[in-house]
Amino acid sequence: MLVPEDILVPEDRPVADGRPLTVADALRLPVLAAGEPRVVAGQARLGRPVRWVHITELTDPASFLKGGELVLTTGMPLPEEPARIRRYVGELADVGAAALVIELVRRYHRPPEALVRACRARGLPLVTLSRDVNFLEVTQVVHTLLLGHRTEALRRSRRIHEAFTALTLRGAGPEDVVRAAAELSGRTVVLEDPAHRALICVPSGGTVEEALTGWERDSRATPPGDRTAVRGPGNWLVAPVEFRGERWGRVVLLPAPGAAAFTAEHVTVLERTAMTLAVTRLAHPVPWERDAHRGVLRDITGRRHRSPGEIRVRAAALGLPVEGCRFVAVQVDPGGGAAARETAGPTAVAREDAGRAAEARLVEELATAGAPALVGEPAPGRVGVLLALRPGQPPWRATVERLARAALRFDPYTVVALGSPVDDLAEAARSFREAARAAEAVPPGSGPPAADPDRSFHELADIGLRRLLYAMREDTRVRDYAERTLGRLADHDLRHRTELLPALRHYLDAGGNKTVAARRGGLSRQTLYQRLHAVERLLGCDLDSGEQRTGLHVALMAYDVLRPG
Repeated sequence: MLVPEDILVPEDRPVADGRPLTVADALRLPVLAAGEPRVVAGQARLGRPVRWVHITELTDPASFLKGGELVLTTGMPLPEEPARIRRYVGELADVGAAALVIELVRRYHRPPEALVRACRARGLPLVTLSRDVNFLEVTQVVHTLLLGHRTEALRRSRRIHEAFTALTLRGAGPEDVVRAAAELSGRTVVLEDPAHRALICVPSGGTVEEALTGWERDSRATPPGDRTAVRGPGNWLVAPVEFRGERWGRVVLLPAPGAAAFTAEHVTVLERTAMTLAVTRLAHPVPWERDAHRGVLRDITGRRHRSPGEIRVRAAALGLPVEGCRFVAVQVDPGGGAAARETAGPTAVAREDAGRAAEARLVEELATAGAPALVGEPAPGRVGVLLALRPGQPPWRATVERLARAALRFDPYTVVALGSPVDDLAEAARSFREAARAAEAVPPGSGPPAADPDRSFHELADIGLRRLLYAMREDTRVRDYAERTLGRLADHDLRHRTELLPALRHYLDAGGNKTVAARRGGLSRQTLYQRLHAVERLLGCDLDSGEQRTGLHVALMAYDVLRPG
């Protein structure tokens, strides 16, 4: 004898929660729960949506159905023969009926075994009612709920369309669009490019690390399509982002563990997301890949990632090798970099344009060199490059030199600086800090490092005292020291048209050798002696003191840095 698969226990909970009304929801309604519903077949399919309720006492009810109906019957018209019962169930299953509910009050007191077997074979939920139920009341309650659901669905659909229309009108970027999709759908949303690189990921109910781990592998296993559909082994809801045959990528809604299947509302959100992204791309043709690289680099330099694992999967999802690699940062400051930003020369817009142009040039150079890297602007007008150093690849310093020469060909005032390699991507911020410190110590147009004239980039090891003072030129303590130490001498030269400051410079540069200093300054020794005595008198110092000479030399270097030319 067949036994029931399960007993449905009624629960007092609302069903108008934005989901479609399912068979399980309908059986929990008091009007049906009063009949003590018992599921005897198709327990796994109680999540089917109910589109309508149909009461029938016909032997061929399928001809009046369109799919999704909850079919109610007293069992009176059921045939006796197992073959006809199988045909009855088969027709209901073929038309897509949501479930068959039979009342065990009049003709039957337990369901026929042939009916149970047929429903189990076709996967059609079969529910029995052991108490009398008013089918008309069931119809009225369920239809009222369905109409309410449809009204709510229309209202929510209108909100979705209004939200994306507002994003389009205000020129929102792709990250804003994807974030809105995640908020409206309650699911994690990912925008990827045609090369299966995850450009933007906004998690919902999970983490970026969970969503993007193994992204390229899973994405390649998910076939492309021309319309929004659930695809691939991961059951992703996928929509293409394209315009007139040009495909820029696709946007993905990821299923949430334990959550219901995707609904029509999810499809609406995803399709509007894809449409808005296409409009965004047309209005702002900057490749999304550049924005994605820029975002990851800014999070690396600002240490804004939640965990080392998160930044690793984000970088890997953009195509950067992360396994068995070391990483090194390069900073490229076009047009003089920090020095240009301090002057009234290039405007902010011009600096940003220069940065974007340098970024494009570096991307092309890296592609030609076959060097894997992230390239972007961690700050306006400043380009950052994060190189992945793989074992066995050509010497990475040669790649940096190639980048530096390309940048200098584009703009001879560009400053290219290098950080030291790190073993962990999460520590790349340190390499970027070192590159920034080296860059800020290099005056624009100053040429190659003194230690290696054949090299076009700069490192921390190249920073001597003069460059250190240049890097600290905005520090008021340096300014005060230079002015306090040499200000009276400079004022005297200006008022009396003397040349005491140049004489002191020649003396200090000669290491205190007065003969060499006189020759370098084109002076007689007597004249040099007189000027040096005047310096001692004005400054109240002793030039025979090594410590005081060192202090004066540092002040003179700072003075030169603060008053270039």
